Amino acid sequence: MADYGHELLFGTFVTPRADAPERVVALAQIADQAGLDLVTAQDHPYQAGFLDTWTLLSMIIGRTERIRVSPNVANLPLRPPAVLARSAASLDLLSGGRVELGLGAGAFWDAIVANGGPHRTPAESVEALEEGIAVIRGIWGQDGPSVRVNGKHYQVRGAKVGPEPAHDIGIWVGAYKPRMLRLIGRLADGWLPTLGYVKADQLPEMNKLIDDAAVKAGRAPEAIRRLANFSGVFGQAAGGGFGGGGGGVSGSPADWAEQLAELALTHGLSAFILAADDATTTQRFAVEVVPAVRELVAAERAHPRTPAPSPEPALSPETAPVQEAPDRIVVSGEIPGLGLTPTPDDGTRLSDRTLWDESERPVAPRIDEERKYSRHERARGQQLIDIHDHLRQELAQVRDLIDQVEAGMLGIGEARSAINEMTLRQNNWTLGTYCESYCRLITTHHTIEDASMLPNLRRADARLAPVTLRLEDEHKVIHEVIENVDRALVALVAGEGDLKSLRSEVDLLTDTLLSHLSYEERSLVEPLARYGAH
Repeated sequence: MADYGHELLFGTFVTPRADAPERVVALAQIADQAGLDLVTAQDHPYQAGFLDTWTLLSMIIGRTERIRVSPNVANLPLRPPAVLARSAASLDLLSGGRVELGLGAGAFWDAIVANGGPHRTPAESVEALEEGIAVIRGIWGQDGPSVRVNGKHYQVRGAKVGPEPAHDIGIWVGAYKPRMLRLIGRLADGWLPTLGYVKADQLPEMNKLIDDAAVKAGRAPEAIRRLANFSGVFGQAAGGGFGGGGGGVSGSPADWAEQLAELALTHGLSAFILAADDATTTQRFAVEVVPAVRELVAAERAHPRTPAPSPEPALSPETAPVQEAPDRIVVSGEIPGLGLTPTPDDGTRLSDRTLWDESERPVAPRIDEERKYSRHERARGQQLIDIHDHLRQELAQVRDLIDQVEAGMLGIGEARSAINEMTLRQNNWTLGTYCESYCRLITTHHTIEDASMLPNLRRADARLAPVTLRLEDEHKVIHEVIENVDRALVALVAGEGDLKSLRSEVDLLTDTLLSHLSYEERSLVEPLARYGAH
């Protein structure tokens, strides 16, 4: 596969110089202000001239507004995986979901040994990395209530789970050899090489090793993001570059953009991390190169040179079948292979008003019933059901509040105040980011504005576009229904309304919300398990 279809990310790779700490942080602030997505720092704990990477990343989080951070890459031999997992999760919680985890098996073994770490052979490094990933995911709560890893290099016997990070932290592994690439395909969320160590003509073979291992493990190759560190110089004549085996670009911003776009479209790279320690290069990259790369890639994706064959046509609200069809997602009962059961719509309706035609709802693509899911993937699907169950509970509370008002047990003003405190009232349905915002709300109590579950699912699988667009439209309708409930409460307080009108609006909210939540679960639980929300 040439282009894996991921959203493009752009970032910087700063040198954590201990003799210029404020300059390092200032470079991160410039990247944040310029609109880049990511700032990373190398992790060499044995290097006396470098700042400690986790301390630096914590300071960067505190001095920036929105940019994500990651070690590039964390030195596993000198950072015990259980401690590393809790460090990453803690910073992710404190930052509201702005941490990713670049991870490496280690190098410079004499320096590692000199600082109290082990000396590992290449084979042992692969073993230790696999065990380390198991420990990290276990601490994050992706494999059960306690962590038990009885490995050759790491033994964890019943460690408590937690804290759970604010979002699904990506584990991006820096590696080059075949055994390590196969491990990435089986276990990691991303591959993070440095161009220069890898030539462009080697990328197809290396991608294939990752893809084949992913498929063998029951994963989609698209589940693994392909990132790359690179260097660049503005102004010099374009030449050499990645095609010639170099690790950098040169020439005008347009030259940079063409070379990076070609890597995205031909080799599937979707995150470009520029090694830059000066403000001017960082700003020019963000302002002059990044928008051009996005435009080139978007144009090619919209009109690909060789359209990829699709096993089934995309569905739209106009063409979606009303009756059960062979390509329709399972609408009731347990999802095959996933072991999760979306909450069914029992068909009960309390209102004589209808705001949409449920028969026109698009259906999600057919599920691969032979696919096997990891515990981590099942947890991603279960999270949507859990979120919806909480909303259903709150809806029941709304109805109970109305009953209490009618019985004279609660004042109208108190009822309105209670409803306004509820999650369903606080979420922004209009923007179609309900589920994403709510996940952030229950973990960090605020929304990350640059994240959106539904657009990310569309990017992961274009066949989901009709369903996700329909869900966004329904979010707008539900937002207005909730506003009408509030208006009815206001009218009641002012003596201009009555309980009958209020009940009518709450009945309509019950019908629309419960129908919508059921539709969303049966449409998205499996795609969320497969692709995640980011």
